Amino acid sequence: MTPSRRSYPSDVSDNEWVLVAPYLTLLREDAGQREHSLREVFNGLRYVVKTGAPWR
Repeated sequence: MTPSRRSYPSDVSDNEWVLVAPYLTLLREDAGQREHSLREVFNGLRYVVKTGAPWR
């Protein structure tokens, strides 16, 4: 999690991330193509799945 962002209940815990990360990392975390951390992207996906991304 980036320091400037508050955490959400749907955010992945450190223990969960240790289990999931090896399955998601095709490029190194410091690869030039990556603008956002893989963990933040995964947290966003979990949030959408949990909330269903409701529209106003």
